[in-house]
Amino acid sequence: MAVTVAIVGCLDTKGVELQFLKQVVEACGARAHVIDAGVMGDPLFSPDTSRTEIASLAGTSIDELRRRSDRGFAMEAMCRGAAEAARRLQAQGAIHGILAAGGSANTSIGSAAMRALPTGFPKVMVSTLASGDVSPFVGTRDITMMYSVVDIAGLNRISERILANAARAAAAMAQGWEADRMRPRTSGKPLIAATMFGVTTPCITEARQILEDAGYEVIVFHATGTGGRAMEGLIRDGYFAGVLDITTTELADELVGGVLSAGPDRLTGAARTGVPQVVSIGALDMVNFGPRDTVPERFRGRQLYIHNPGITLMRTTVEENREMGRRIAARLRGARAPVRVILPLRGVSLYAKAGGPFHDPAADRAAIEAISENLEAGIERIELDTDINDPQFARRAAEELLGLLRGRG
Repeated sequence: MAVTVAIVGCLDTKGVELQFLKQVVEACGARAHVIDAGVMGDPLFSPDTSRTEIASLAGTSIDELRRRSDRGFAMEAMCRGAAEAARRLQAQGAIHGILAAGGSANTSIGSAAMRALPTGFPKVMVSTLASGDVSPFVGTRDITMMYSVVDIAGLNRISERILANAARAAAAMAQGWEADRMRPRTSGKPLIAATMFGVTTPCITEARQILEDAGYEVIVFHATGTGGRAMEGLIRDGYFAGVLDITTTELADELVGGVLSAGPDRLTGAARTGVPQVVSIGALDMVNFGPRDTVPERFRGRQLYIHNPGITLMRTTVEENREMGRRIAARLRGARAPVRVILPLRGVSLYAKAGGPFHDPAADRAAIEAISENLEAGIERIELDTDINDPQFARRAAEELLGLLRGRG
């Protein structure tokens, strides 16, 4: 059975290039399913999913988009429609990979469609913007971004080579995706998500070993903002049997304005989808910034610590910790599966324990007290007279999660 690669783009402005991608995909023995997201001009050739269908999926029509003559509104609508079309095709098993190419408009539409698809599903985006900050396009999905080098404006000896490479890569990825889907799974171990920072590594290393010895596979996420968002997304996608959310430091950046915020959905996925979780307050002692000279002026008088030349940490205050404790309790409220909150009394990171640069028992205690005061009845709170990286703390956290997974409590 031949695999099918979806090719997404505007057939009025990038028709020549998309037709070339289609030809190369088909030369590789795959099928091409072209999704047209153009609005104003006529399509160069007939697509498999028309712009009329895309606009309808976005709750509008091509006539309405043309009448409004609002490019921003039209872009937003076609992004939504393309994403929904791709999601439906993938859910039906009608496509096995997705490919797009273009400048800012086609990159926005193509990447929106890709972000609607599961992690692991092949995604290739050729873009004139791929050598810069691609985080708005990639989000937390595994999109392969290929820099176009030259503008995608017609075909030439450079653009043809790059587009052909992308098409062949997408076709090969799609073939691999389908082969893996048809092959029996080699490991049936249930997955556990865990969060880690450099300053909580000893805890997660010890806990991970215990969980792996118990028959689980542990997927560790670096709590760098994108790491937390990726984990929350995969939890919502149903990948995990349990969550060991020891390192909730991204909440500090969200509250105070650091560079590693994971946004307001952090610490909500497991509660909303019914996944057992053990939660702690790892690295709430710090807010992250870049090099020392990038720290905002309003924070220059705060307690700072140079973690390395590229990362400057700022100690959180008593009031900030109190608010973070309230937010943790609020986000766990109404959880649809058992939750344990486990709290270290002697330091929430390597830097916060006695002798460390961020040792401040009053600040740590403020978070603990706020959690205790606001935690929903029925969620058990455990306090241990250790720092977070003590092996005793790690073992207890792992054992509590194993107990929840085995139906105790």
